[in-house]
Amino acid sequence: MAADALGKSYGQVQVLSDVSLSVRAGELCAVLGENGAGKSTLMKLLSGHLQPDQGSVLLDGQPVRLANPMQAEQLGIVLVHQEQLLAGELTVAENLFLGRELRRGPFLDRARMHALAAELLASLGCRVAPDMPVGRLSIAERQMVQIARALLVPRRVVILDEPTAVLTPHEVDALFAALLSLKAAGVALLYISHRLAEVAMIADSVTVLRDGRLVTSRPAAGLGELEMARLMVGRDMSTLFPPKAAPPPASASPALQVTRARVPGQVREASFSLRPAEILGFGGLVGAGRTELFEGLIGLRPAQVEQLVVHGRTLAHLSPRSALRAGIGYLTEDRKGRGLLLRQPLATNLTLVAPFQRFGLLDAARELAAMEQARTGFDIRAGRRDALAGQLSGGNQQKLMLAKTMLTGPRILVIDEPTRGIDIGTKAQIYRFIAALAAAGNAVVVISSEMQELIGLCHRVLVMRHGRVVAELEGDDMTEDAIVVHATGVGERAA
Repeated sequence: MAADALGKSYGQVQVLSDVSLSVRAGELCAVLGENGAGKSTLMKLLSGHLQPDQGSVLLDGQPVRLANPMQAEQLGIVLVHQEQLLAGELTVAENLFLGRELRRGPFLDRARMHALAAELLASLGCRVAPDMPVGRLSIAERQMVQIARALLVPRRVVILDEPTAVLTPHEVDALFAALLSLKAAGVALLYISHRLAEVAMIADSVTVLRDGRLVTSRPAAGLGELEMARLMVGRDMSTLFPPKAAPPPASASPALQVTRARVPGQVREASFSLRPAEILGFGGLVGAGRTELFEGLIGLRPAQVEQLVVHGRTLAHLSPRSALRAGIGYLTEDRKGRGLLLRQPLATNLTLVAPFQRFGLLDAARELAAMEQARTGFDIRAGRRDALAGQLSGGNQQKLMLAKTMLTGPRILVIDEPTRGIDIGTKAQIYRFIAALAAAGNAVVVISSEMQELIGLCHRVLVMRHGRVVAELEGDDMTEDAIVVHATGVGERAA
């Protein structure tokens, strides 16, 4: 499969210009670039979700017009979206076979679909039951179901857009094993990822886009992570993390003190303290209870806390509204599902929590002025002032969420997976924002599945396992090995 001088624009905004690439049968080509570089647009052109304004798509060396995704699938081309497009009210098996149901005579062959779904999920290391409603699955489990749906029938070309952004290490290993099997069967793979270590591990070739244009296409062999990052952003990225300020003294009065917090079914017991001007990391495997702990603390789910002290005030409990009044801001890990109104303008999203009103009515002038200030202060890049939140790249959506939360003036900020699915250049920006917040005296919690992020950014790291805080690491003790040992319990089992 190949792209020949593809171009795409939206009105006056040119998002892709004269981009060519090719991928052979049995090859995995990684497509890299910052958020907004044009990667997802290119993949949608190659899979029939969008039509090019210039250039053509080639299959077996011949131009093809992919009028829609269904036609592309009939030719053996499928895109696994970054956004999760599943029917929550249907079961896993029903989602896998939706539109391609198996029958015995006039009746659905549910037993066979169930068995085939179980077999495919097991091959991907996914332990969900085929009869489980998708709406009850975690984000990572839904991603595995979406990947399974794409691989259910034989393909010639499989395009994966950030497939591992929400997966556990075990699930990533299982996915890579499946990709190797597809390569051996002669399937061509196009793979978008911001996880450069993964790209270095599995890619045969690398294509880099920047600002909608092709930078290079070359073999992956010998191409290190720093060189890939430099090609993506056009500058040296060896200093990804800002200099780490000295940690606040242990004697400092805590900004937040939590004693024996419990979230039914998720957190068995968690106690910790957070000091002003500190960046406190929470590590652990997916499902360890990190997100659930903080959702419980701010009233997004039922929780019991023996003692909760916020800036010296003992509080019985918090609700989302009282958490805002107490100066606590929270950025959810699910920016598309719960963090933003994707079909609403940027200004509406920015002031959603703290609307500007005058005489009981929306003050549109102040709202637009705040949006312009946020665009400048947080470097939110949008093609138009009236753009919708869903039209932004993932990195710009994250910066919009950060600007929205900071508009409430929090003194304690909790950021869940701050750079998931975000390119390395935008990661560096967000790291600088977080460091600047702490330097100004704010207390920051970072929940992250990326260990280098925790180590490079945080003063301390607390590790959770099975709903408990099992370790506190700081200084030279903050290493990837230490986080993994405590997160998995390997050291305890060995002892």
